[in-house]
Amino acid sequence: MNRDPADQAPATSARAPAHAPAPRERSGGLRYGLLFGPGVLGVTAAGIALPEVASALGASASSAAWVLTAYALALAVGTALFGRLADSRGIRASLLSGSLVLAAGAAICLAAPGLEVLVAGRFVLAAGSGAMISCALALAAATAPAHRAAAIAGIGATMAVFSACATLMGGVLTQWVTWRLTLVMPALSLVAVPLCLRAATARRGSGRSLDVPGAALLTLAATAFLLLIQSSGLGLTAPVTTALAAALLLTLLALVRRVRTADASFVPRALITDAAFLRAAVTGIGVYAGLFAAMYAVPQILARDHGWSVLAIGAWLLPGAVAGGVLSRVAGRLAAGPGATRLLTATALTTALALAASLGGTGPAQLVTGASLGFAGTAITQVVTTALMSARVEPALRGGAMGLLNLCFFLGGGVGSATAGALAPQLTLPAALGAVAVFPLAAGLMALTLAPPRRRPRGVYRR
Repeated sequence: MNRDPADQAPATSARAPAHAPAPRERSGGLRYGLLFGPGVLGVTAAGIALPEVASALGASASSAAWVLTAYALALAVGTALFGRLADSRGIRASLLSGSLVLAAGAAICLAAPGLEVLVAGRFVLAAGSGAMISCALALAAATAPAHRAAAIAGIGATMAVFSACATLMGGVLTQWVTWRLTLVMPALSLVAVPLCLRAATARRGSGRSLDVPGAALLTLAATAFLLLIQSSGLGLTAPVTTALAAALLLTLLALVRRVRTADASFVPRALITDAAFLRAAVTGIGVYAGLFAAMYAVPQILARDHGWSVLAIGAWLLPGAVAGGVLSRVAGRLAAGPGATRLLTATALTTALALAASLGGTGPAQLVTGASLGFAGTAITQVVTTALMSARVEPALRGGAMGLLNLCFFLGGGVGSATAGALAPQLTLPAALGAVAVFPLAAGLMALTLAPPRRRPRGVYRR
C-alpha cells in the first residue's frame, strides 16, 4: 500500500497523535487479533449455553434470549464509544478503561444470582469487549503503512479462528464445566492487553472533547433498533413494539439534527456522507448478517435433522478457521486494491449461493460449507474495509471511524439472526436460512464498488 497522505502530515501540536513505529509491528496483527477475536464468542458461543441458562435460573427461553440481545447491543455501541475515546484520550486510555469494564462484567456474570443480574453483567461485559475490538482496529489502522496490511490480515485470520472454534469451545465448557464460563469467554481478550500496551502508548489522543449528547442519542437509537428487530423472538407485545418504533424515529430525528448542528458531533457528518464509508458499511452489514443467521440456524438444523451433537458441530466447523485464515492473509497481501475486493465479492456471493441452496435441501456438507464461508467472509470484510478506511481517514480520527463502521457490522449481524428467527415459525428453519441469503448476496454486489480511487478523493473524512 502506498503511504497515506494523512500519515505523512507533520504533527501540529504536542497533543497530535504519535506515529512512531511501534516495536514488532510485523507481529502486531496476532496481538491485535487476540484483542479482537474473543469478542465474537459472546454471541456465537454463548448461544450454545442458553438452554442451560434458562434451566439453571428458572427462566423461559424468550427471557434467556436477553443474554444475547444485551450483548449484541452493548457490543455494537461499545465499539463506537471506545473508538471515539481512543481518538480523544489515546488508545492506551481506551484500552485500560475498557479492560476494567470487561473484567467487571465478567465478575458480575460469574456471580449473578438471577437472570436480571446476568443480563446486566453481559451488557457491561459487551461494552468492555467493544473497547477491545475498537482498540484492536485502531492499533492496526495506526500501524505504519509498510506493515499495516500484515497487521490487518492478522486480525482477520485470528478472528476467523475464534469464530470457527466458537461452537466447539462453547459446547465443551457448557457440557463439561459450567455455562457461566461460556458466557464470559470474551474476557479472554484481557490476556492480550499487556501485549498491546506499548503500541497503544505510542498513539496519543487529540485531546478533543467527546460529544456526550450525540453518544447518548446513538446509544438510544441502536437500543431501540435492536429491540425492534428482535421483538418477535423476545415476545414483546404490540404496544411495546409500537413504542419502540416511535422512540427509534424520534431518536433518529434528534440524532440527524445533532449531526447537522454540532461542530464535533459524535457521528461526524463528513464520515457518514462519505460514499466509500457507506459502501463499506453496507458490505459489512450484509456479510455479518449472513454469518449471524447461519450461526443461529445451522447448529439447530444439524442437531435436529441430522442428530449431530454440539461437539460434532463444533469440530466440523473448525475447517472454517483454516479457510478464513488463509483467505484473510491473501486479502491482506492484496491490501485494499481491486484484488482484495474481488476476493470479498467472490466469498460473499459463494456464501449466498450455499445458504440459498437450503431452499432445496439441507445436507450437512452444504450447511457446514455455508457457515465456514461466512467465517471467511467476515474475516476478509475486516481486512478490506479496515485497509480502505485507514487510507481515507486521518490518523487522529481512525479509532472513531472504525468504531462506527463496526457498529454497523454488528447491527447487521443482529438483523441477520433476528430475520432468520422471525421467518422460521412462518416457513421452516432451512427455508429461513435460504431466505437470508439475500444479505450476503447484496454484500457481494456492493463489494464490487469498494475498489479505491486512483487519486485521494474529495470529501475525505478529516478535521
